[in-house]
Amino acid sequence: QVQLVESGGGLVQPGGSLRLSCAASGSISSLNAMGWYRQAPGKQRELVATLTSGGSTNYGDSVKGRFTISRDNAKNTVYLQMNSLKPEDTAVYYCNRHQWYGGSWKDYWGQGTQVTVSS
Repeated sequence: QVQLVESGGGLVQPGGSLRLSCAASGSISSLNAMGWYRQAPGKQRELVATLTSGGSTNYGDSVKGRFTISRDNAKNTVYLQMNSLKPEDTAVYYCNRHQWYGGSWKDYWGQGTQVTVSS
């Protein structure tokens, strides 16, 4: 089992910045991707950004150029730097870890952290 602990959400004004962190612990595999998804009220969960253990990134179209994902493999931690935040970025942000373990791919989710962009 893998545990994901998120931090860094909160309230910020439009144009501001926040940094989210997500630390993984437990049955960690070196073959993995970590990332962030978000879900706004009444909407489906959507991709924000992912980063593989090999260094490949993928961003949702709505955050390209504003958000940056990074990771510290030694700490099993992924970060999401969010700049130029907009009200439409308001959502619960979920950390995800997708890893090869025990002969199959498995997904794990954090509990979610609220990000609110409002003046």
